[in-house]
Amino acid sequence: MITQASILKSAVLSPRIRWAIVLLGALQLAGCGDNDMRDLQQYSKKILARGGSRIAELPPVEPYEVYAYASSDARDPFEPFFKEKKSTEKPPKEGTDNGIHPNFDRNKEELENYALDSLRMLGTLELNDELWGIIRSPDGTIHRVQTGNYMGHNHGKIVAINEDSIELNEIVEDGRGGWQERQAALALVEQ
Repeated sequence: MITQASILKSAVLSPRIRWAIVLLGALQLAGCGDNDMRDLQQYSKKILARGGSRIAELPPVEPYEVYAYASSDARDPFEPFFKEKKSTEKPPKEGTDNGIHPNFDRNKEELENYALDSLRMLGTLELNDELWGIIRSPDGTIHRVQTGNYMGHNHGKIVAINEDSIELNEIVEDGRGGWQERQAALALVEQ
């Protein structure tokens, strides 16, 4: 009768049998090789018999011409070639003059490109004992503003920044050719 113990004993190979198996495997691999390299030698002769062709000459190198920049009659290359745009708004019309009018000579600030109701106050930031407002524009950009900055289409100047709102003085046309001030506020948005 065949038992598990007899199967295990026959499965364990002696060292001599292991060496015999390794030697037989090596002999089989040695028989796979072929020392006949005639086809490789024929291919090499065929390629070498073709000969080489002449390489075309390189085009002549043109000499470098030195350019001396004379700035006496040309513009300065470090100055901007465009002028900053001034406000495209029209100056005030003739009419009632109460002394209130927007400053058309100043450069517009980034947040003046958006309507006041499209801007969102996200919070405040205290920096060097000064309170700054945090504003998100419709394109998702976050801006930091302080008292004296401008926002909105109506020349809105920030006059106060509180924890929950930003107060502005806007200058709008009064309908009679003049200008008038009005108060506006931007409240903190609860999220």
